[in-house]
Amino acid sequence: MIGTALVTGGTGGLGSAVVSRLLDDGWRVIVPWIVERERERVEPRPGLELVQADLFDPEAVAAVVAAAAADRDIPVRGVVNLVGGFAAGGRVHETAVEEFEAQFRLNLRPTYLVTQAALPGLISAGGGSIVCVGTRAALVPFPGAAGYISSKAAVIAFAQAVAVEYRDQGVRCNAILPSVIDTPGNRASMPQADHDRWVKPVDIAGVIAHLLSGDSAPISGAAIPVYGRA
Repeated sequence: MIGTALVTGGTGGLGSAVVSRLLDDGWRVIVPWIVERERERVEPRPGLELVQADLFDPEAVAAVVAAAAADRDIPVRGVVNLVGGFAAGGRVHETAVEEFEAQFRLNLRPTYLVTQAALPGLISAGGGSIVCVGTRAALVPFPGAAGYISSKAAVIAFAQAVAVEYRDQGVRCNAILPSVIDTPGNRASMPQADHDRWVKPVDIAGVIAHLLSGDSAPISGAAIPVYGRA
């Protein structure tokens, strides 16, 4: 096996494609889950391990990272932070600060905690690659989502900060910037849209697999568009 990859959000529409691609590429893949219905979405495969963990809880995050690092012959060399979400709202003057802050908690806290917990192992293994998920809207905003846009812009800044702080230890960190991802949830919420123009999860999975691979060794601190034709 190439190494161990920890994939948060690995039971979701994008995550399942990422997990499948990494397993195909020869990674051992660890996927945290929190409720039983998430676990049911993932088909058992050799090299795949599911670990129950609340990624908003530092102790649970430490436990899932320890599980990922349990096999010393296959050290953790990849971390993919997919947990996050979108909540539409009103314009800024119509949106309570609690709603604004909730988007930061959802989009930043698990990414920070998982990255923080995984870094010592990545360093001791001689390096590795971390991928975070921003959004095109962080660069090209639209009305009614200031909390989402601001929190995803913060994810991009966080990834760039990690890239700078750990470059001398061989740890790379990049952010991908999707447009609208072609998932069942997005199709259900926007049934009249031209779904053929949306970026496919399998295509994003290929980009993430590249960013975890040695072929992307020179790339760190990047914010990479994965827009499809949307």
